[in-house]
Amino acid sequence: MRYYLKYLKGDPVIWMIVILLMSFSLVTVYSFVPVLVKIEGGTPFYYLTKHLVYVILGFFSMFMVHRVNSKYIYQISKFAYYLAVVLLLVTMFFGINVNGADRWIRIPFIGLTFQSSDFAKLALLMYLSQLLVKKEKYFDDWKEGVLPVLAPIVVICLLILKDNLSTSVMLFMLSFMLLFIGRFPWKKLATIFATVAVLGLLLVTIHKAFPKLNLLSRYDTWEARFERKYFLESAAAEFDISNAQANNAKLAIYNGSVTGQGVGDGKLKGYIPEAYADFYFASFIEEFGSVSAFLLMFLYMVLLLRIIKVAWKTDVLFESYICLAIGIHLLLQASINMLVCTGLLPVTGQNMPFLAMGGSALIMACISIGIVQSIAKKNNKLTATATSFELNSDEETD
Repeated sequence: MRYYLKYLKGDPVIWMIVILLMSFSLVTVYSFVPVLVKIEGGTPFYYLTKHLVYVILGFFSMFMVHRVNSKYIYQISKFAYYLAVVLLLVTMFFGINVNGADRWIRIPFIGLTFQSSDFAKLALLMYLSQLLVKKEKYFDDWKEGVLPVLAPIVVICLLILKDNLSTSVMLFMLSFMLLFIGRFPWKKLATIFATVAVLGLLLVTIHKAFPKLNLLSRYDTWEARFERKYFLESAAAEFDISNAQANNAKLAIYNGSVTGQGVGDGKLKGYIPEAYADFYFASFIEEFGSVSAFLLMFLYMVLLLRIIKVAWKTDVLFESYICLAIGIHLLLQASINMLVCTGLLPVTGQNMPFLAMGGSALIMACISIGIVQSIAKKNNKLTATATSFELNSDEETD
């Protein structure tokens, strides 16, 4: 392992955790293959090969990005944002409908699909980190400081909102956290939050009054989920057929007990929609047990702490912001998947980073880690240079 790590610059612990998770994803996909073949057709070889291709592309993307000088990441942030806007608009008008939502773009010639919101999330975090640095001295001015920082958040979240409400809300909250980290004036944060809440209520009111406009195509689904989760009588909710997927997820966790049923021996994943993505954590516990689940949570926490360490060591403010944003995003996404599977949150579409099936999500998570490792690589070089300078100074003194 040490031989290969010499080609992988940056934080070795981050490399080991991410490679471990991605490698383990191949084991879990092998377990999901019979269910996929039964539901969607095809052959086991097709699904295993498809995921393996995504894992290879993800690792290659991560490796190439981490070789890039971190200063270029700052320079391309604005371009990445505008590209994300274009991709989201293309998705809105020409996207492929899957499970009632137009979230995917079909890549010409190769036939694979790409979820543009996965790219948009990272692009927004990059551009927002850049704006927090450029506009810092104008934060007291609404025109020069506040609105230019707020505009990209509103644009991206609104473009995602129609067909992916949960991702839009999560991205807005994540952006809000980044503004707080970037020392945005708390009074203006409170004003922005209150304004968004009022506008959100207004949008919901218009949607309810004029449903044919279909302003929020996913709102009715989310409203039903919240009603089943928090407002129905518990006894009625338990036997509500529309709540079956959440109940089956909890049964899968119970069935997994401490040590799990074993690879491929989970009985309930065939009754859980998107068991390989949105309900990954439940299927994972059923086959590998709660002990492995705690180990998985530990790995995600260590990953976040190592990313925070990279952010702490850099002397460039943009790099600190983007590292913290990436770390919080990965942990938040994993936490939402866990909370949904354990019944603490209504069903959403957030999967487990590096583990669940989903090519665009995996590749963008890998690119995110590539950015962190590019910054970590620079930090290591500066530390090595400073250490060398101190040693030379000591020798000259002697």
